[in-house]
Amino acid sequence: MMESRVSRTRQKKADLHSILRKSWYHLRLSVRHPSRVPTWDAIVLTAASPEQAQLYEWQLNRAKRIGRIAHSTITLAVPDPDGQRIGSGAATLNAIYALAKHYHNLGLVHSTEVDSIGNGCGESDLLLPNLSNNNNGVSLSQLASFTSKKHILLLHAGGDSKRVPWANPMGKVFLPLPYLAADDPDGPVPLLFDHILAIASCARQAFKNEGGILTMTGDVLPCFDASALILPEEDSCIITVPITLDIASNHGVIVASKNETAGRGYTLSLVDNLLQKPSVEELTKNDAVLSDGRTLLDTGIIAVRGKGWAELVLLACSCQPMISDLLKCGKEISLYEDLVAAWVPAKHEWLQPRPFGEEVIRRLGRQKMFSYCAYDLLFLHFGTSSEVLDHLSGDESELIGRRHLCSIPATTSSDIAASVVILSSRIGPGVSVGEDSLIYDSSISVGVQIGSQCIVVSVNISETNNQLPGGAFRFMLPDRHCLWEVPLVGYTERVIVYCGLHDNPKISVSNGGTFCGKPWKKVLQDLSIEESDLWPTARTQEKCLWNARIFPVLSYSEMLTYAMWLIGLSDAKTEHLLPSWKSSHRVSLEELHKSINFLKMCTGSRNHQAELAAGIAKACINFGMLGRNLSQLCEEIKQKEVLGLETCKDFLDMCPKLHDQSIKVVPKSRVYQVHVDLLRACSEETAAFELEREVWAAVADETASAVRYDFKDLLDQPDKDKLGHSNNHSDNGIDQLIHHKRVTVNLPVRVDFVGGWSDTPPWSLERPGCVLNMAINLEGSLPVGTCIETTKTSGVLFSDDAGNELHIEDLNSITTPFDSDDPFRLVKSALLVTGIIHDHILTVVGLQIKTWANVPRGSGLGTSSILAAAVVKGLLQITDGDESNENVARLVLVLEQLMGTGGGWQDQIGGLYPGIKFTTSFPGIPLRLQVIPLLPSPQLVSELQNRLLVVFTGQVRLAHQVLHKVVTRYLRRDNLLISSIKRLATLAKIGREALMNCDVDELGEIMVETWRLHQELDPFCSNEFVDKLFAFADPYCCGYKLVGAGGGGFALLLAKSSVLAMELRNKLENDKNFEVKVYDWNISL
Repeated sequence: MMESRVSRTRQKKADLHSILRKSWYHLRLSVRHPSRVPTWDAIVLTAASPEQAQLYEWQLNRAKRIGRIAHSTITLAVPDPDGQRIGSGAATLNAIYALAKHYHNLGLVHSTEVDSIGNGCGESDLLLPNLSNNNNGVSLSQLASFTSKKHILLLHAGGDSKRVPWANPMGKVFLPLPYLAADDPDGPVPLLFDHILAIASCARQAFKNEGGILTMTGDVLPCFDASALILPEEDSCIITVPITLDIASNHGVIVASKNETAGRGYTLSLVDNLLQKPSVEELTKNDAVLSDGRTLLDTGIIAVRGKGWAELVLLACSCQPMISDLLKCGKEISLYEDLVAAWVPAKHEWLQPRPFGEEVIRRLGRQKMFSYCAYDLLFLHFGTSSEVLDHLSGDESELIGRRHLCSIPATTSSDIAASVVILSSRIGPGVSVGEDSLIYDSSISVGVQIGSQCIVVSVNISETNNQLPGGAFRFMLPDRHCLWEVPLVGYTERVIVYCGLHDNPKISVSNGGTFCGKPWKKVLQDLSIEESDLWPTARTQEKCLWNARIFPVLSYSEMLTYAMWLIGLSDAKTEHLLPSWKSSHRVSLEELHKSINFLKMCTGSRNHQAELAAGIAKACINFGMLGRNLSQLCEEIKQKEVLGLETCKDFLDMCPKLHDQSIKVVPKSRVYQVHVDLLRACSEETAAFELEREVWAAVADETASAVRYDFKDLLDQPDKDKLGHSNNHSDNGIDQLIHHKRVTVNLPVRVDFVGGWSDTPPWSLERPGCVLNMAINLEGSLPVGTCIETTKTSGVLFSDDAGNELHIEDLNSITTPFDSDDPFRLVKSALLVTGIIHDHILTVVGLQIKTWANVPRGSGLGTSSILAAAVVKGLLQITDGDESNENVARLVLVLEQLMGTGGGWQDQIGGLYPGIKFTTSFPGIPLRLQVIPLLPSPQLVSELQNRLLVVFTGQVRLAHQVLHKVVTRYLRRDNLLISSIKRLATLAKIGREALMNCDVDELGEIMVETWRLHQELDPFCSNEFVDKLFAFADPYCCGYKLVGAGGGGFALLLAKSSVLAMELRNKLENDKNFEVKVYDWNISL
């Protein structure tokens, strides 16, 4: 048992990276395409005061702006009434009521709303007070009925964060947590809040189309696969995780029924009892100890659905008299003790004498509470400053982006430890920072020393501030200290605040409280300070750091001086400091918390980050390779309002110099895209639209150049030495064409497992590409082909399997660009890229070219590219050109640029080369392709052909529509897209190994991640029908994806076994909800 517990812990840590990444994929997908991937109807945060609520509203608006929250989601920050504590339970009711009132004030609730939960009597019949001028006559029950249909995420983020005092101004839920920050180095610093949103986005699907609420706490990141969450339909459910008994003694514990429903990685059971900070004896007595010696931790995550949710909303909509009484008597209702106790009959006797206990039981007690035990849940708590640093330097450190949107000096002019996390900060030369420290939202000037394991937040130590009149002055922060600044209402200067990393501001002097790591008694003795200086005798509360009036409000340089004195670092004579400190105006942490100037704090932080973004963008334009996402940086710069827009215009004025200087080392397409992005940042949309044409023309030119230097000349004038031909055989080829000649080329289609998009220009022209795909026959035949023969009559006769036919007498009329609806633009482009037209090969004979593709239109099987390969190969055969597969593949790459569809090399490689192959491309001129055939064992061939279903979805897709969006994002240097394509290329290598080891199940896992990455690249590559198809197939499959760029066409369903494959095929063929066709196929060897 011990071994299984250890391995489970290791597994959880190993899964943290994949869980977070999967959750972030889901969050971005739900924000970009909420109609397909449902998101929350409302996100509500509780706040301690109206001022903190304003800060939270600013953060919620920021989250919408940067794509963390969908624009369709209503956001609301709800302060505790009158800024008084009412407990998390009452705050929950108050928040639900505030949201319902918000819906009402928006005019969304009408008197015609069907009363689905009222009982026709009592509170539910009462009319709402006149909350607005145009929505009267709505009953509480109607309001509750409307709200109960909504999906609500509620985060408890109020309180004063005493144990993490530096996060108090921003709110602990908004502290920086740069997990996965390296995925998007030009994006905003990820916050704890953002990661909570990511996890919660996966939980949304557990509520399906019915309403419900998910409540979470703002100081915990519960890392688990929330997409697997299963909730009871009519009751509440609390998320739990097994923990050791020593940890349980400081937390809430759930006693679950032994009758449970078990699934993969979870158990669902009724809650029998609730325990708070229980001893081992209590745990044993209440049968709370599991068979492995652990117990169930209450994670603070509670979900309510169905009748339970409806009753909770109805109680919330009539809770205001209850809250008024709580305010009068100074009592509280806890969510985790009182409200949840109403759903646990064993707690009713305990709850009855509690404030409003009988009413809560009467209103909520008809429903039950269940425990969803998530065995893989990793509970990351941010309850103390040291815990925050632990999560930035412990086992999760490989997730951390240690340098994000920052300006730091060269290593020869500063001493900054490699493990330091620097976020949204500017560090000057001559600064030293010790190991495992965190610097956030700060500017640190020359001559500052920061020790190890320090936290520095929102500090602005300028060069002038760091020097006293008459001499140099260095500011030093010792190891294990926190330093931050707070703007106060009514003050010009920001107050400098500091404490020890392990100080607990709640622990009193008499109980061993500390300041800057030293006991209060020693602090007072060393500084000759009296207790009465810090705690006036009139105050009756316990003396602790929280209420110690120790921080002076003076000029900035003076506050720095007093900071070093109070910390205990002043070596010079300090006799003069004590009397002036005593006479100064001083504040405590408690007073700071009540007087924060949130507006000034938000404005300062916004402007600071805009200036950093402007500095990064300017350096990129002046000195760099244009590798940063300037579109994204400009959005941050423009948050500085007027000055931000002026900065973007300054960058736009630099574009002519960019075209002159960068064109030799930076692709022309990228230079044009930078110009387009800056035009859009300056709201010059018309000019940007016009310049976009140059972007795509440059992509086509760069692709052609990568195939052969002189391709552009091919379109301008005839030449004997072109792509398909060489001087020594051109005349001979013309002579041979006098005699009748006929060639037929038949090719398979391809299915791609992983790696697509890494083959697509301009990516493949600038970065390595890797693709794993397979050539297949459909219904026992090669489905794509062409027949080309010479004719005695001049000109070219085109025909296809759709009945289209065209004769062209004058071949010089075949020129680019082609109309998008021209059915023969593919064949015309083939005549150009093979050089046949411009080499005058058809001067004495004509050609008849017939094409066919026995594949549904928009299949995603690479049909267009493979047909192009067939035609190019046939033309080269008939003219004795270079018909090698590598040459044909490169020519098709250019052909697709001529057609205007774009595309990569994997489709033609998939059709030209038989079997399964792993193909890599290497940038350069010419572009080099290396095709490595996999030699599959008979066992692997059998496994694939028996378990892989090739299914036509009936959904027509056009690859170039998806391709245009993805290529544009790449040209912008969208970092999320770049990291996704890099991952696809890596997965191709892993997939190759899996197939060579005959591990088809691992291939299935790769297909699932590939499909997730494709949706990251473009959320519209899937649709509701495809989602339903994959959801239907999921119990039978270990992997699935659409082939090609997605959007419709064919799907690959890799079953867990051949038996399940047959069962799934039968169900799909007989289910009227899925009008799909399952094709017989075999590997084309």
